Amino acid sequence: MPPAVFLAPRRLAAAALLLAAAPSLAACGSLNDALGASSGYVSHQLCSAVFVSGQDPDAYYRDALKPSAGPVAPLIRHTLDRQARSVTTTTAGGHARTAVFHPGLGCRLDLPGDAPAPAVDLPAPAPALLPPIAGPAVVEPADPALKAALDHAFAETAKGPRRATKAVVVLQDGRVIAERYAPGFGVDTPIHGWSMTKSVTNALLGVLVRQGRIRMDQPLAPAAWSRPGDPRRAITLDNLERMASGLDIGQSMTNTLAVAFDPTTHMVFDTADMAGFAEKAPLKDPPGSKWIYTNGNIMLLSRLIRDEAGGDAPATLRFAHRELFDKLGMKHVTLEFDAAGTPIGASHMWASARDWARFGQLYLQDGVVGGEHILPAGWVDYSARPTPGSEAFGYGAGFWTNRGDGQAARMRVAAGLPADSFMARGSQGQYVLVIPSRRMVIVRMGMAFNDRDDIAGLERLTREVLAVR
Repeated sequence: MPPAVFLAPRRLAAAALLLAAAPSLAACGSLNDALGASSGYVSHQLCSAVFVSGQDPDAYYRDALKPSAGPVAPLIRHTLDRQARSVTTTTAGGHARTAVFHPGLGCRLDLPGDAPAPAVDLPAPAPALLPPIAGPAVVEPADPALKAALDHAFAETAKGPRRATKAVVVLQDGRVIAERYAPGFGVDTPIHGWSMTKSVTNALLGVLVRQGRIRMDQPLAPAAWSRPGDPRRAITLDNLERMASGLDIGQSMTNTLAVAFDPTTHMVFDTADMAGFAEKAPLKDPPGSKWIYTNGNIMLLSRLIRDEAGGDAPATLRFAHRELFDKLGMKHVTLEFDAAGTPIGASHMWASARDWARFGQLYLQDGVVGGEHILPAGWVDYSARPTPGSEAFGYGAGFWTNRGDGQAARMRVAAGLPADSFMARGSQGQYVLVIPSRRMVIVRMGMAFNDRDDIAGLERLTREVLAVR
């Protein structure tokens, strides 16, 4: 299976090496975009790690950001201002970008001309429909074999790159049976889910479908595509959700130097209106004809959710909490937004490992919690159904799937992931694996910089847990 990154943050700063080696390229627009995105990436991520997650800035930079820069790390400078709750970064002596923490909204890149961030006043959460999954203390497994499985999940290899596991939670029949956290992390620590956020966007779309406000077979049809004869008018919500829109907006998967120059990298880390950026992309392939994993598709769906929820960030947050987070008892969630008030539904939600486990439990229970259908009937099967053209990667609709007989599914099943399982998956080794046949959810989170985001570690953990349970 080809390597996958799912947001591809690792080499954003590597574009600075080109500037150092070839100053004549400095006037190139794409290079300037790459350098600005490099600064924006460091500022946004470090700001969120410190002011959303409460992590130590030096440790986070060392574990999660410096490996992205590699040999060009000396060209990156950042300043953290605790009083202003902001981080400013420069790359190669310029291209300064500042991210600022805004209560309720997490961190946001504040670019010239951006509107001020709105105030957020969320009502007190209603009682959760999902029963408690554990008490306040970390659940130490009683079974020695489960303990050994956790030992293996946190063990580092003798030689790098690091796996940097930060949290593991194993849930069966709605209760935590084993969990562990790295130093500095605990049951309440929000951790960045990266592209697992796409699966949360899937859930919010499901809520809107259940409410009868959207259909997945309807065209997206923004005003920008309204010209008669515009071929983009044929793009449906399902095309976008299954990464088969045909839009020429780059890709968010392959880990190469070219990622720094990819338009979706610029969109996420150096653009005020991400969906507005995405909708300008021309059509490259007929809708539904080709699978290309790109964050731009999900940002267009994120704006649709925003508009259906009320048109701005506060209304969208109230909708997400009222219809999803509060009902699942997810208490340590921060969904981040761009300056246009659109949730960064492709990549930027922070939540505790237990909260991610609760989210997985919703899909394990076929979208029903406490007798209430949060997701419409058939939605979970729709989400886990393989998308034609993605067989080498095993993608469904907002989830990665081990169902079907595609190349990736066969490899993952052979490595120990059950054939009925599917997962939310994010860069640097974020996983929420849902296993209906075993009534189990396995969460693994960390800052992995090894092959394929440490999916081999998830596969071993799953094999060892299933051997016991």
